[in-house]
Amino acid sequence: MRHSIALVTGTTSGLGHAAARLLAIEGYRQVIVTGRSLARVQETAAQLAAETKTQVFTPLELELDAPTSVQSALAELVRLGRPIDFLLLNAGWIGGKERVLTAAGIEATQAPLIGHHQLTVGLLHANLLSHNARIVIAGSESARGDVPLFGYTDVVALAATHYQGDRSAAVEALLRSGPNVKYEPRRAHSDAKNVVAWWAAALSRRLPPGMAVYAVSPGSTPDTKGLRNAGPALKWLMVPLMKLIPGMSHTPEIAAHRYLQASEFGTDVSGQFFASAPKKFTGPIEAMRHPHFHDRATQEAAWQAVVEVSGVDLSYPASLSAVS
Repeated sequence: MRHSIALVTGTTSGLGHAAARLLAIEGYRQVIVTGRSLARVQETAAQLAAETKTQVFTPLELELDAPTSVQSALAELVRLGRPIDFLLLNAGWIGGKERVLTAAGIEATQAPLIGHHQLTVGLLHANLLSHNARIVIAGSESARGDVPLFGYTDVVALAATHYQGDRSAAVEALLRSGPNVKYEPRRAHSDAKNVVAWWAAALSRRLPPGMAVYAVSPGSTPDTKGLRNAGPALKWLMVPLMKLIPGMSHTPEIAAHRYLQASEFGTDVSGQFFASAPKKFTGPIEAMRHPHFHDRATQEAAWQAVVEVSGVDLSYPASLSAVS
């Protein structure tokens, strides 16, 4: 998609920053970069321009945890009126010891998906994605269930035990870290990325022909702020060890290349989750075949839970009055 328009969320540091830089180097004529504060993202745009010696970066304020900020960002994108060819939904971290809920009652590691869902649906409603747009959302190796110390919740069992088999209610419980969900930061991270994979699969069935979406794990990339809230055992013991062992981690630049690689994938693999080979943390990416990623009932349940929590769906005509 050389000489096209891209929008990257979470660009003030880490993977988003690296991806925005690579997009400019690859020849994109406009890269919309976002951050929680306008001043900070303006600084980021200036820094990226200096690093790449290009003037293609457009700053956009976007706080994914705040629906009003998402609406304001959509309104600005409507004003600009330029269809986006590559939408990179980049966010993710491991929470701290204590559970944190947003003002809307969403568990903090789950919250970026809600904002990304609101943004993506808003762009679709406003016809601001090009006819062959590619959407990439950040996943995680931990969602596979084969990463040491990173388990995930069995949604089918949770639904059967506490929600009369209602998987949508079970996923919503994960989104809100409800009374039947015991918070543990690493498990919460894996759960969030499982919901991301299910969401991408469900979205793929709702996209117009020609568009495609993929969940993509950046791989083990400790040199970002994703571990800023992690516990000391992970941050100060495991991560330094991982950096010493070949193949256990790679740089943000290598990780960001995965996102760009996926932007060139075809519609035949839309909705799939791409990560390192099973039990690997870096290296070439491939489509994951684990059964829990491909359960359509769970995918649809995850979509309905996100719709319920976000208040936004694709099943009815959009009114741009909320964002204009």
